[in-house]
Amino acid sequence: MRFVMSDPTSDGGLRERKRAALYASIERTAIDLALEHGYENTTIDMICEAGMISQRTFFNYFGSKEGVILGATPPMPSQEEIDDFAGRTGSNVLGDFVAMITASFVEKELDADLFRARRLLIQRTPELHSKELARMGDLEEQFVRIVLTRFRAQGRSTATSPDLEDEARMVVDLTTGVMRFAMHNWFSADFSGTVRELLGGSIDLIRRITDNTPSS
Repeated sequence: MRFVMSDPTSDGGLRERKRAALYASIERTAIDLALEHGYENTTIDMICEAGMISQRTFFNYFGSKEGVILGATPPMPSQEEIDDFAGRTGSNVLGDFVAMITASFVEKELDADLFRARRLLIQRTPELHSKELARMGDLEEQFVRIVLTRFRAQGRSTATSPDLEDEARMVVDLTTGVMRFAMHNWFSADFSGTVRELLGGSIDLIRRITDNTPSS
């Protein structure tokens, strides 16, 4: 997986860092306001005033109040990454899929406090909770299709394996469980490592559990 990092000393790198900082600041402001006043009672005007930004800036970044509260959807793997996953010959489909899906999180510095606050707000707001479930459902359908590309590349089909789609859904559901496990540990008071270490350890556990090779 290749990541092209911008030169932090360049004008482009500086602009990107400023943009990322403003994006995070607006998210934090919006979520804090919604936690204090309730999602329904929080307006875009309130967010813009508290964040000291114009409505034009807000809409350029997020498009809607729902957009800033729910946040961006997790990035999908690139076609190159999907092709690499589909072409792997090993039997550990789950381990390979978890590694591909979590790769973007490894490279990104996540804000634990913001993540907790957003999750709390979504859980206490039925409208947001239902929208988040729908969004995650759409994402999982895309994941199922990706896993099926691996099976088909291996020469498998529903003609020989009628429950092939169920198998793909099981891989996706187990991946969701791995992410939930990692997030639980991330929020633990005992955890002091990095996201890279956390997800790397989770992937190692999955590979150990699903490894078909007997221990020597």
